[in-house]
Amino acid sequence: MRYDLVIFDNDGVLVDSEPISNRLLAGYLTELGHPTSYEDSLRDYMGAAMHRVHDLIQERTGRRLPEDFDDVFHGRVFAAFEQDLEQVPGVVGVLEKLAADGVPYCVASSGSHERIRVGHRKTGLDRWFDGGRIFSSEDVGRGKPAPDLFLHAAERMGVAPEKCVVVEDSPLGVRAAVAAGMDVYGFTAMTPAAKLSGATHLFATMGELADLLV
Repeated sequence: MRYDLVIFDNDGVLVDSEPISNRLLAGYLTELGHPTSYEDSLRDYMGAAMHRVHDLIQERTGRRLPEDFDDVFHGRVFAAFEQDLEQVPGVVGVLEKLAADGVPYCVASSGSHERIRVGHRKTGLDRWFDGGRIFSSEDVGRGKPAPDLFLHAAERMGVAPEKCVVVEDSPLGVRAAVAAGMDVYGFTAMTPAAKLSGATHLFATMGELADLLV
């Protein structure tokens, strides 16, 4: 294989959480007097750490979100995950292939460690990701599109950035991977290909990804 490490984004790549979380985020922001559609949420916040939500709202309105915003939002998200969250179709096949070939992999997500754990436990992906393979924007100072998270994951896994490939589905994540000096494969299941134009390759199904990684 051409890479020594495969770094997966989590939301939208491993677990099908983007529709759930962006629907809830749009609804909550609208409740608080910041009218936001589902499409707005995808455009502005998909793939981002929570600080981006706070920063953009304050920049646009001059108002701060409530201090308990993150706790309330995550409570709603986790409750919805317990009801509706599923694996991204075909991702286990990719993980099985990587494991069989002895290729190291990990997850580097804008979401919190708790969010990653809740999602993996609900979908059964926890058997594929022990604590040493999980990295969150909580671990670094800046989330995507800054390269910090991907560089942190590579360093902890002991692999040079140029020997890593990132699997991403958001424009912010693609920008972060490129800034980190890594190849990036853009997943177009939810994001139009044109918005992931900086990616090394584009793919629409996990079956295609397995072939790309050979």
